[in-house]
Amino acid sequence: MTTSDTSLLSQPAPERLAVSEGLFARARQVTPGGVNSPVRAFGSVGGHPHFIASADGAYLTNADGARLLDYIGSWGPMILGHNHPAVREAITGALQGGTSFGAPNEREVLLAEKVVELTRELGVERVRFVNSGTEATMSALRLARGVTGRSHIVKFRGNYHGHADGLLVEAGSGLLTTAHHLGEAAPSSAGVPQEYAALTLVSEYNDPAALDALMQERGHEIAAVIFEPVVGNSGVLIPTPDFLAALHRVREHGTLLIADEVMTGFRLSLQGASGLLGIQPDLLTWGKIIGGGLPVGAYGGRAELMEHVSPSGPVYQAGTLSGNPLAMAAGLATLSELQARPELYTQLDRYAAALADGLKSAAQEAGVPVSVNQIGSMLTAFHQDAPHGSVQTYQQAARSDASAFAAWFRSMLRQGVYWAPSQFESIFVSAAHGDTELNLTLDAARRAYAELG
Repeated sequence: MTTSDTSLLSQPAPERLAVSEGLFARARQVTPGGVNSPVRAFGSVGGHPHFIASADGAYLTNADGARLLDYIGSWGPMILGHNHPAVREAITGALQGGTSFGAPNEREVLLAEKVVELTRELGVERVRFVNSGTEATMSALRLARGVTGRSHIVKFRGNYHGHADGLLVEAGSGLLTTAHHLGEAAPSSAGVPQEYAALTLVSEYNDPAALDALMQERGHEIAAVIFEPVVGNSGVLIPTPDFLAALHRVREHGTLLIADEVMTGFRLSLQGASGLLGIQPDLLTWGKIIGGGLPVGAYGGRAELMEHVSPSGPVYQAGTLSGNPLAMAAGLATLSELQARPELYTQLDRYAAALADGLKSAAQEAGVPVSVNQIGSMLTAFHQDAPHGSVQTYQQAARSDASAFAAWFRSMLRQGVYWAPSQFESIFVSAAHGDTELNLTLDAARRAYAELG
């Protein structure tokens, strides 16, 4: 590995953050915590968030003028890289006709047709667009309850499905807190009634015996089991074959299986994680990539299920901005580009695998315990010595040294590499990341690990 040209990155010395710090101070006067989503506040890593002025390719430029190599990609949507010409042109073209109609438009039909075309092998025949991943999962669960006539759902500890009340239970990411007994529902947020949380039963990701036991005992009450096929909100966790088999067995109890592909959909393959791993869910939810970086969500499945949604059926769901023409244009351009470049997924996987190997080698050289989980273009470097070399469960992820990660994160940021500001998140590789970016990242990582060692 050759030494990279660090002149491609601006080195954001603390005194250069005056604009971001000033904006953060102003934001705290008018916005809770100064941010519109909690992880952006840098609460678990320390320091002040960088306010971003612009983005292009694999890079961000903050309000202080520093150029940062980005591994967040707006938390997943920017699989083609920031400000991709095809997406930008599609949005510009749609904008000429207006921003919102509150009525059907052709682009929502085109994007729905594209999603069905790409996921038909997963059983998807109908798609309903919404405005966020939270809205998508909430709506899919309402549909499952409406179809089955049951009230309870099952989720997995550390899986995050958005901030709807019934889903803020053992929800991972910034909500990683205390453990509870199997099946007990503990709200992860104030304001979630215990009575509502009690309708959400909790099992253990990658523990097929626990899921089988829960379904055996209470399967007749359970409308749906919802899961992240690849977890991104406890750090990247990859399902075992035995766990995937247990997920499919829930249907023996008349329970629907919902794959939350808000993060993984169209990222790990054109059929998402479900297609990559051979999962056959009853319903799927999407977000992020299907809007090309604009606010969007969707849920879909077999026609016999989706026709229960109003106005075809009795399960009500609506949204003033659903099918927004700008979001539909951006999503259609993104999916069309991915479909036209199937080799892109191999390229992304190759880059992320090289990054994972490089991080492990750099950490080992410095004597820093690190275990890296990587699948496709998603990766988490856990600061711990994991059993068998990989982290498989929420409990194992929670044992990571978050303070060591925070110090490593701050060192990377000082060197101009913008990593996810939480030990318990995935980073995302884009098509704009190449050899130059890989070398820059690994050079920075070696220095950061050496500081920890």
